Amino acid sequence: MIAGNRTINYLRISVTDRCNFRCRYCIPSSPFSVMAHDKIAKYEDILRITNLACELGITKVRITGGEPFVRNGIFSFLEKLCAIESLKDISITTNGALLTSKKIKKLIALGIKRLNFSLDTLDPARFAQITGRDKFQQVWDAIFAAHELGISPVKINAVILRHLNYDEIEDIAALTLKYPFHIRFIEYMPMGDSAVESQQQVLTEEIKEKIESRFDKLIPVKRTANDGPAKKFQIAGAKGIVGFITPISSHFCSECNRLRLTSRGTLRPCLLNNYEKDILNPLRNGASDNELKEIILSALTKKPSFHGLTDKSVKDIPISHMTSIGG
Repeated sequence: MIAGNRTINYLRISVTDRCNFRCRYCIPSSPFSVMAHDKIAKYEDILRITNLACELGITKVRITGGEPFVRNGIFSFLEKLCAIESLKDISITTNGALLTSKKIKKLIALGIKRLNFSLDTLDPARFAQITGRDKFQQVWDAIFAAHELGISPVKINAVILRHLNYDEIEDIAALTLKYPFHIRFIEYMPMGDSAVESQQQVLTEEIKEKIESRFDKLIPVKRTANDGPAKKFQIAGAKGIVGFITPISSHFCSECNRLRLTSRGTLRPCLLNNYEKDILNPLRNGASDNELKEIILSALTKKPSFHGLTDKSVKDIPISHMTSIGG
């Protein structure tokens, strides 16, 4: 599939808007409700849409939430997803709290060999403060179970915020000295009714400076064909990679190859733009495969060439909170 001059071959699928964590940069500050179950796309709906997207050129899928492992039947769904022959790469983003060695072994047996974990602190007490849950040890154990069972690379996503975990930047990066992890620092994206104040945002250049103040200059790492938007570096002598995802300081819209399917059954061409195209209701109302393909292609015509988060004249900033979209 083509959007502008970009080949779209990557579908991010949110299977639920529910999460067992309450991370302060993800959950809105005001009260909110999760979607009613009958409004959420059923697994068979998701599989049909995914099969059609694959016929149009999708070869890579990432499963997200909310937290994907809170949804019942997730492993049966993943088994069917992994049976789609044209999918070359299936990965999952998770907070890891519900993953055990046994479950990770099941994922590997299905053919899933890439997991991205969210971890913003190495301090258990601060972890509870950030996530609203005292689950640090479960997440830590899941990360190392994945590592020991052969998930490679284990990717760890960290959002750095001033007055919260800013003082841990160097320690988080230092994990790469001992382990072949890919630590990815993701710039906070102001979306929806966030509890995070704008002055807490920390951009990549400042994070890099903090790391280099302890470890000397970061060494650029050559990109590979399957790389996402992360700009990769390495501390001298490290086993792992330090990456930076820069949606604010240096957006990568011109290289974006993604389409999102939200848990509500809408197609979202851009995470940081409010436009969504409903595909679930046409599917449930009897739309043919060709009609559904036209909806997918129509959604891609609305894929923007840039987002407006850094342009104060652009009023169409995302009003949805992250769990309702799928990160």
